[in-house]
Amino acid sequence: MLQRSFLPTLLIVLLAGLATRPAAGADQVDVRKVEGDQLQITINGKEFSTYNFSADLPKPFFMPVSTAQGVVLNRALNDPSDADHPHHKGLWNAVDEVNGVQFWAERGKIVNTSCLIEESGQSHARFRTVNEWRHPETGKAEVTENTVVSIYPNRLVVYDMTFTTTQEKAIFEDTKEGLFGFRVAPSMKEKNGGRITASDGSVGSKDCWGKAFPWIDYSGEVDDRTVGVTIMDHPDNFRPSRYHVRDYGLFSISPFGEKAYTRGESDAAPVELHPGGSLRLRYAILIHDGGVEAAGIEAAWEQFSALKD
Repeated sequence: MLQRSFLPTLLIVLLAGLATRPAAGADQVDVRKVEGDQLQITINGKEFSTYNFSADLPKPFFMPVSTAQGVVLNRALNDPSDADHPHHKGLWNAVDEVNGVQFWAERGKIVNTSCLIEESGQSHARFRTVNEWRHPETGKAEVTENTVVSIYPNRLVVYDMTFTTTQEKAIFEDTKEGLFGFRVAPSMKEKNGGRITASDGSVGSKDCWGKAFPWIDYSGEVDDRTVGVTIMDHPDNFRPSRYHVRDYGLFSISPFGEKAYTRGESDAAPVELHPGGSLRLRYAILIHDGGVEAAGIEAAWEQFSALKD
């Protein structure tokens, strides 16, 4: 029999446990570490994605990425039928050029040094990843990336990146190759019938490439199902970012290409980062079933853009 003095303490522990559990029928996002160098993410018990961060990889990335109906909409790794640009891996972040090092092209290695799950089993999940962007010859970090990744039940993924450096300076140079990207499945490509739609109604890579929008959606068919992915730019980023969206399936966004994206109409505007300073950038990606009209993009955009802290 329990002693009377233990009962209040036991009641507090039980209530605390109930408070941390989602209510019956509520959405639940779970993240758990598997095989030592992967995080597996599920939403309401269904597979969403795996974050791969082994030091043996050229950079961390999410793959595979699935819709709520279980459709994988990223290009498979080393797909022999769609072999161009092998550095396009699922969902990732990288950029050419930082101090002249081409991290986007994987000539510099992005090495994970820490991956910590901060929230799981609730109405959203969150983990923090620290990555060193290392010079291929010296092995020294040109920049260190500290990123908080948040995942929501509607399959909205928010990347909150903060870059710092211990070098004399780190220069993010003018380039179209970056920064936050996704490679769609071959059947989704615009050249295979896929559809690219911007927030203002612009349609097609020709009218969307190199321009700044709150969001762009890339939708198409996979296994006879319409699915899509939307990339969003946070309004509090230091400048509007431009989209590198191609008919062959590349889809990315970056603030580091004023000259490259405008084909020389604007001057280059490299960004210098010095010790003691930091550069924060926030982007989001929405993975959805159905086309752009049925994806709930505006609601997801409001959800993302309202994140201020």
